[in-house]
Amino acid sequence: MIYQIIWFALWGLLWAVYFMLDGFDLGAGILHPFVAKSEEEKRIVINTLGPVWDGNEVWLITAGGATFAAFPTTYAYMFSYLYTPLLLLLFGLIFRGVSFEFRGKKDNPAWKKGWDIAIFAGSLIPTILFGVAFGNIFAGLPIDEQGYHGSLTYLLNPYGILTGILFLLLFMNHGALWLSIKTTGNLSKRAKSYAAKIWPLLVAVATLFLVFSAFKTHLYDNYIKNPVWFIVPTIAVISLLSTIVLIKNSPVKAFFASCITIFTVIFTGIIGLYPNLIPSNIDPKYSLTAFNSSSSTYTLKIMTIVVIIFIPIVIFYQIWTYKIFKDPVTPEDLNDPETEAY
Repeated sequence: MIYQIIWFALWGLLWAVYFMLDGFDLGAGILHPFVAKSEEEKRIVINTLGPVWDGNEVWLITAGGATFAAFPTTYAYMFSYLYTPLLLLLFGLIFRGVSFEFRGKKDNPAWKKGWDIAIFAGSLIPTILFGVAFGNIFAGLPIDEQGYHGSLTYLLNPYGILTGILFLLLFMNHGALWLSIKTTGNLSKRAKSYAAKIWPLLVAVATLFLVFSAFKTHLYDNYIKNPVWFIVPTIAVISLLSTIVLIKNSPVKAFFASCITIFTVIFTGIIGLYPNLIPSNIDPKYSLTAFNSSSSTYTLKIMTIVVIIFIPIVIFYQIWTYKIFKDPVTPEDLNDPETEAY
């Protein structure tokens, strides 16, 4: 049982780290057509993401791989029940990645505009679908002994859409803060302005999410049983409220506050789900949990050893990457022959 608990916590940790990291480049991709006012500024925005976006998505692959290896039954049912939205999400991420590489291959306005749309759509669609998917998981899916009874339109329910909007605003705010510290001049000021404008909308939607969660989900049950866990959503609220204070004077600190906000928001949901991975809203006995859908104890033991060895290597690599590319991207960098600019 202890290994199932450990891997449930690791499963939640991997998703939280993924959203914390890929959240800012998804958000920046969504803001890309609006915050950048010239071709030069668009290239600067893309070059703030170029060195890190694929590294960030390693955590998505890791989270998916961990689900497959630790909870194979959940993985199988998830890709069966949510096949269409997951396929759309995958297509969005593929087009987005291709866009970064192909946009600069031709000096043609129509060509670049097409790839700009792909960057925007390839960032927007996965963001909303991630939110809708997690919102429906929080609320539970219609699962019984005969399987899943929902559809794509079923997933687009008010609570799912609300969670999708929450993810959208979280990532847009995160992306705007990233651009404010990774660019200079008017572009940086514009990004900071977007972050300040998005923040009140984010607070309003987050408040609605907390209220609706009390009626549409059982996420609060674990917190009522063990009030000590309220420390996690409390940190989320404090970091979210501190962001607006820090934006004006310290965008770097505001960005880190946004990182903490996203991380703790995701973990708030993960704690509320425990031990469920895919809860049933028909009858709890049909829910897929960390205990009835896990691999064998031996498999989980081997995986734990692998994680202890390799996750620190991944973390070290990413820290090194961010350190190498820590400076803001300037117009001069785009024309530097020693810099591989997009």
